[in-house]
Amino acid sequence: MTVRAVLSLLAATTVALAGCGTGEDSGESSAAEAPGCRTLVDNPGWYGDNRDRINAMLAELGTCGVDGSVADGAPLALFDWDNTVVKNDIGDATFFWMVRNGKLRAPAGGDWSTTSPYLTPQAAAALGKACAATTPGRPMPTGTDLGCADELVSVYTEGQTRADEPAFAGFNARRFEPSYAWAAQMLAGWPESELTGFAEAARKENLAAPEGTEQKVGSGDETGWVRYYPEMRDLVKTLRANGFDVRIISASAEPVVRVWAADLGFTPDKVMGVRTERDGDVLTSKLVPCGGEVAIPYIEGKRCRVNEEVFGIKGPAAFEQQAEAQRAAFGAGDSDTDVTFLTDATALRLVLNRNKTELMCSAYDNADGRWLVNPMFIDPKKKQVEAYECATEGFIEPSGSQAPLRRPDGSVVPDQKDSVS
Repeated sequence: MTVRAVLSLLAATTVALAGCGTGEDSGESSAAEAPGCRTLVDNPGWYGDNRDRINAMLAELGTCGVDGSVADGAPLALFDWDNTVVKNDIGDATFFWMVRNGKLRAPAGGDWSTTSPYLTPQAAAALGKACAATTPGRPMPTGTDLGCADELVSVYTEGQTRADEPAFAGFNARRFEPSYAWAAQMLAGWPESELTGFAEAARKENLAAPEGTEQKVGSGDETGWVRYYPEMRDLVKTLRANGFDVRIISASAEPVVRVWAADLGFTPDKVMGVRTERDGDVLTSKLVPCGGEVAIPYIEGKRCRVNEEVFGIKGPAAFEQQAEAQRAAFGAGDSDTDVTFLTDATALRLVLNRNKTELMCSAYDNADGRWLVNPMFIDPKKKQVEAYECATEGFIEPSGSQAPLRRPDGSVVPDQKDSVS
C-alpha cells in the first residue's frame, strides 16, 4: 500500500492527524495536535461523512505545506462566494448600501438603455421617469428620493419594473443573468479606489448587524446582514495547507468580491467576478466579454471564465468542458448558477442546499458519486416537501424556460426527493 493510500484510509476514518498550521489556526482545525497535514476541524455543521470525504481527497491529491499553483500542476479548488463562503449576498449588500447612501450615478448621457444591452425600453422609460430629478452622470439622491430608489431596487431584485413589466430581455440564460450584471454596471463612473471604500463600508455595516437584520432601502425592507461561514474559512485554509490553488468564481462585481475575499487571504489574482471595462481607473458600464461574447460568471459563463483565466482557453472553446487535466479538482457552490463549474470538478463537488432545482437534481442524482450535499451552516432551509421536478423542469434552457435534466448519456434524471437539511 502506498503512503498516499495509507493517508487516504486514515482521512476516510477521521483518524488523519493535522499539522502544517500555526498555533493561531488551532481553533479552526486540528493542525496543532500532531505532525502531518492539516485536516478539517470536526465541526457539527458538516453533514454525514462530508468532512471525512473531503479529508480523504486532501490526502489523495494534496501536497502538505506547498503553496499550490495550477501553473505548477497543483489541483484547483473553486468556490462560489455568495451563500457559499458567506451567508447572504455581498452584491445585494453593496447595491443596497449605495442606494441608501446615494452613490449610484445616473447614466452619463441620461439614457438608461446604456446601462445594460438587455434593458427593455419599458424599464429604461420607468427608470427615466422615476429618477427624472437626477443629473446625468451625477450620484442620485436615492437616500431621499424614494421613487427612484424603489424603481432601481425593483429592476435589480425582481427583474421587472414596479409596473410589473420585464426589465431585461434577449439574453442567454445559461451565460448571463442581467440583474447580476446590472449591479456591476451601475458602479460606472467611480474610480475603483473609491468603489473599494464603498464596498468596505457596506461590509463593515453588514458584518456588524445582528443576524436577521432587515434594512430600509427606499420604501422597502431588504436583508441587512452577512456572515462568513467558519466552516468555509477552515476549508479554504485547509485546502491551501494541502497545496491546492484556491480561487473564487462569483457572479458579484469583481471589485466587491475582492474586498470581502481579502479577509480569507485571497489576492486579487485569485478572485473572478463580473468585470466591466475601465476608462483609466474609472469603471464603465461595458462588460468584459468571455468566450467572444457577452457573458458573465453565471452557469456556463463560470466555466468560460475559469477556462479563459486559469487554463488559457480562448474563444468559443472556453464554454466547453475540457479534459480532466484542465479542470478543477474541487468545487463548492449553492445555486443553479454554479452547476456547470461544479459538474466540471473531477474529485468532489460540495453543494450547500438552498433548494435550487437544477443544482439539487444533479447533486441528488449523484451519477458519478462525487457530489456532497450539506445544509447551509447558518439558518439551514427546511427539507423541501415536494420532490424536485428534474424529469420535466430540471434544466434551465438558454431561453430561460425549463426542460428535462439529462445525464451525459442522454438519459433523463428522475425527480429527486430532498433528503439533506
